[in-house]
Amino acid sequence: MVRHTQLLHPQRPPAALRTAATVLLLRDSTDPDRPGVEVLMTRRSMTASFAPGAYVFPGGGIDAADAQSHDIATRRATQGDLHLTQAIAAIRESFEELGVLLAHRADGSPVDDSDIATLDRQAPFAAQCRASGLMLDACGVFVLAHWITDRDLPRRFDVPFLVARMPEAQQPVADEAEQFEPVWVRPAEALERHEAGAFFIIFPTIRTLERLQAFANVQAVLDACAVNDEPLWTSCPRAGVLAGRESRHMEHEPPFGELALVCPDGQIAHSLDWQHEQPVHLLRNVQRLTAPNPGFMTGPGTNSYVVGDPATGHIVIDPGPDDAPHIERLWRAAGGRIQAIVCTHSHPDHSPGAPRLQALCVAAGLGRPPILGLPSLPTARENSRFVPERALADGEQLVLTGPSGETPVCHTLAVIHTPGHAANHLCLLLVEDGLLFTGDHILNGSTTVIDPPDGSMGAYLDSLDKLADRCRQHGVDFILPAHGYVLGDLRASADNASAPAEGGALVAIAKLKAHRLQREAKVARAMQATPEGTLDDWVRLAYDDVPERLWPIARRSLMAHVDRLQSLGGFNE
Repeated sequence: MVRHTQLLHPQRPPAALRTAATVLLLRDSTDPDRPGVEVLMTRRSMTASFAPGAYVFPGGGIDAADAQSHDIATRRATQGDLHLTQAIAAIRESFEELGVLLAHRADGSPVDDSDIATLDRQAPFAAQCRASGLMLDACGVFVLAHWITDRDLPRRFDVPFLVARMPEAQQPVADEAEQFEPVWVRPAEALERHEAGAFFIIFPTIRTLERLQAFANVQAVLDACAVNDEPLWTSCPRAGVLAGRESRHMEHEPPFGELALVCPDGQIAHSLDWQHEQPVHLLRNVQRLTAPNPGFMTGPGTNSYVVGDPATGHIVIDPGPDDAPHIERLWRAAGGRIQAIVCTHSHPDHSPGAPRLQALCVAAGLGRPPILGLPSLPTARENSRFVPERALADGEQLVLTGPSGETPVCHTLAVIHTPGHAANHLCLLLVEDGLLFTGDHILNGSTTVIDPPDGSMGAYLDSLDKLADRCRQHGVDFILPAHGYVLGDLRASADNASAPAEGGALVAIAKLKAHRLQREAKVARAMQATPEGTLDDWVRLAYDDVPERLWPIARRSLMAHVDRLQSLGGFNE
């Protein structure tokens, strides 16, 4: 866990969560030219305290009476008490706001507008249903998603987004107090109208509609939700600033981990724009400066990291290419006080800048920081030759210490040898703050290329296991890669919207390993299908989900998978 003394922004508690429930009433489109799902949405009052004027799904707070109404509701065998209460709340809210009632009469027949006309939308709901002998159709209400309002907002809700089929023979009528203008709309149409500025919707609604448009019909939605009666996704988004505008992101999106690290309490204060002129402060003791070498293989550029503070001096990780302006900016970011320069591996966008950075320190009379790392092996390509001044040992610790008031400050980088992407690759773990610097071993937004013979898929997977062990030992939540934003897949929970079930780094590593093994299984199937095939034949089958223009690069990692499969005794060319 990051030390609070290293956070850039003062800690602050988020607003308390209020429980609520929202329901998406769905129907199948009857237009043969525009098939798919339609969802019922309404416009919120312009005086509403939350999202005024936004088009939303009906819903509201969960009342104590909802939990006391289980006796007048049907339920599925897999529908627990909490989900039943949520379903009842959603049914009540859709009735109060839109006059839509998911219920049936005592004889089992569905209610229609004539039944609804006898009920008072302002009177206690459950009592009226009991008096009329109505049973709520909660068994037909499923949990689609679980949204927790962003940490920066003053009013926050813990809300399941539920789905149900719209009853036949009923017409929605807005209450004209909280909700107005009920409209049936296809998800894609709602998103298009929002982009055009004619249909205001907020972030959770946008993301829900984006996922809903993937379903062919209402039954497909309900079937997906019924698999295990749990949300298809859970999210407590985070916000930063991108191109001068507020930008919100879910857990699976690349910026989320960086926002969790820099602004853990939800402050909208961190710029997500990639730039190369100024270092980006991630913590008080960690800066990132991205080299001006954006490209197909490097993304926005190679990230150089400066670890430390004025009291301790600094260690620079991956000085990057030998680009004079970039190296000078690195030197200035450290105030010239550089204790060591560490290269995670020998590739040309990581290590060549080290001698120039060292020379700047010498010329300024600030000492000669050693260039550290692991020497490249003979298997390395010609442009990836690297010999450090001192070879680091697996498990070695690089320690920065210095006075800071009454308590000395310390920053410890533990060295972890992680062959796979390159034979001389290493990662660094900032012990006190639980940060893992992964070079090219783990990236954000893509998977690293494993290029034999210097690269090895077997060694790569073993190194992932090794990193997982270290992360488990040190409670690592965040991964700082050489390309892309900080990676941290933190899982939100209803009672603590920032608490992960386990370290975010462990979640990310597990996902990455699963992805690699799934790809390897496709490679094995391709080899089985065409045992006399070539690497190009196998790429076409095993990477059919990857654009063809990327196949020449994918071919390298495929070779690594083939080598591993053959080493396991599975296949021979």
